[in-house]
Amino acid sequence: PSPRRGEDAQNPGNNLHVSGLSSRTREEDVRRAFERFGVVTDCRIVLDPRTHESRGFAFVSFKSVDEAEEAIRGLHRTDLDGRVIVVEKARRARPRTPTPGTYMGRRPRYDDRRRGYDDRRYDRYDDRRYDDRRYDDRYDDRYRRS
Repeated sequence: PSPRRGEDAQNPGNNLHVSGLSSRTREEDVRRAFERFGVVTDCRIVLDPRTHESRGFAFVSFKSVDEAEEAIRGLHRTDLDGRVIVVEKARRARPRTPTPGTYMGRRPRYDDRRRGYDDRRYDRYDDRRYDDRRYDDRYDDRYRRS
């Protein structure tokens, strides 16, 4: 039997979310602070995909749950690089699958591909036949009924 959806993403407790980091804080600094409490298996500062600057939070994974809990007790609301950090159990065990980075919405119709997206012209009267009848013809019925 295959695992239920999202079951593999649950955090057993050894993955920590660290927020409040300075933009100057490096992964080595975070790793050094957390290694006092046990074996750190992974340490990642999350970066902005466009600017590659720190977004101010990181994920730290420990080998055991006990080490992670000790790190929470020892580092929550402490100072790191001049900023007070918040350390708590992460909601997920692994990062989310990255998105493709491009718009995956509606595919262009055949006419759009031929003309090009920017060359499309929308004329609100294309589907109506206003040119097939005169303006006065719409009011002729009112006068004929009288």
